[in-house]
Amino acid sequence: MSKVHYKSVEEIELIRKSSLLVSKTLAEVAKVIKAGIQTIELDKLAETFIRDNGGVPAFLNYNGFPYSLCISLNDQVVHGFPGIYELKDGDTVSVDCGVVLNNFYGDSAYTFAVGEVDPETSKLLKVTKECLILGIEKAVVGMRVGDIGFAVQQHAEKNDYGVVKELVGHGVGVQLHEKPEIPNYGKRGSGMKLEEGMVIAIEPMINAGRAGVKFWKDGWTVSTVDGKPSAHFEHTVAIKKGKADILSTFNYIEEVLKQKD
Repeated sequence: MSKVHYKSVEEIELIRKSSLLVSKTLAEVAKVIKAGIQTIELDKLAETFIRDNGGVPAFLNYNGFPYSLCISLNDQVVHGFPGIYELKDGDTVSVDCGVVLNNFYGDSAYTFAVGEVDPETSKLLKVTKECLILGIEKAVVGMRVGDIGFAVQQHAEKNDYGVVKELVGHGVGVQLHEKPEIPNYGKRGSGMKLEEGMVIAIEPMINAGRAGVKFWKDGWTVSTVDGKPSAHFEHTVAIKKGKADILSTFNYIEEVLKQKD
């Protein structure tokens, strides 16, 4: 992971454009997610949409990753491979997407419910998204990295969920992964001070059961140790005074999901 890159106002606007293309790509995926579709179809659709809009999939061939999307099912936490698996009612599917546009990176993730999921899983998705919002509230000038992690961890553990510690958020923009690392756990007032010009990806990964994870032999996929579901939501965020500037958005996705209901 490289050093901290402090971004100018103009660069942040370019990162916003990349992040909004990610958000629109995830909304395109939302349109077709349903029981019976193979996850590789979601990957192909995303790659086509990104390229049609002048971008390049940031994950494709990144350190050898062979796809445009990370698609993680049910007990998979992150970095799952798209494939011939057909989604079925009751599945959860975490879709993580990155884009390079005008030489700047955007990164966002959303966990979708396929059809009707059980109430426990529905609550996990809701709480994980709340963890993201609470973390973002701390992403302002003068706070520290540990304040973000503390906010995420406190809310997850209050609901008896496990917080993944082996994988973290990160700086983003000039490269896909930059410093600082943004853990989803931490102590208030600890870690690097947040300053204007920093752009970070905040991405709670929360398990319904234990916090532990296992790494697959494919070198990428990570799943929960106990086979219980995991959820993952992520935004690209610029550090500002008073209130964080969220560069990606879930609005496009949630409009699609409303229309599908």
